[in-house]
Amino acid sequence: METTELTIPLAEGTTSALWLAPDQAKAQFVFAHGAGAGMRHVFMEEFSLALAQAGIATLRWQFPYMEKGSKRPDSPKIALAAWEAVAQFASQHSPLPLWVGGKSFGGRMASLAAAEERLPKSTKGIIYVGFPLHAAGKPGTQRAAHLADIPFPMLFLQGTRDALADLSLLEPLLAPVATATLAIFEGADHSFKTLKRLGITEEAIREEMIDRIATWVAERV
Repeated sequence: METTELTIPLAEGTTSALWLAPDQAKAQFVFAHGAGAGMRHVFMEEFSLALAQAGIATLRWQFPYMEKGSKRPDSPKIALAAWEAVAQFASQHSPLPLWVGGKSFGGRMASLAAAEERLPKSTKGIIYVGFPLHAAGKPGTQRAAHLADIPFPMLFLQGTRDALADLSLLEPLLAPVATATLAIFEGADHSFKTLKRLGITEEAIREEMIDRIATWVAERV
């Protein structure tokens, strides 16, 4: 499989993207990066390759601030406009069923775009690879106030050691949301890293995450 570099037009300027599609792909996932690392981060690359091996194509892309080399994430206004443009591009670029989401910040911005009806109506669902429910050390649920209003199916992949998502808050919050599915990964932190003493490898966690995504997507294609 070869990764193809793309340029996506935005409301202002353009941004870079990477398209990785296996033969006979069954779906595509528009995969946004987290706040601190771009689309070429090793986590993004390894996760995309693993998804491809499971029959899911990925379109990784850069938020405008990352494209410019800045470390400060875009304002919601800019980030949501970018999500709208990229998701629309993806829906036209490939006929594969469209799924969106991302790592941490990228996934959260996808949820806000969905709540504001800025994603294509053809969107099948949203996948959160570590939803950042709150800042580290500051438990709260304000960031999730809009989730119940999202019309698409949602899959939350969360680690038990995630400092940005207290499961004692997230689980009861998602329980009454009919469109939400929560998958918990024992021993994983917000970056899905593990502790050696737990006897669980990061590779095993990733394999389990990919299996869960592939099964969840297949049930809805």
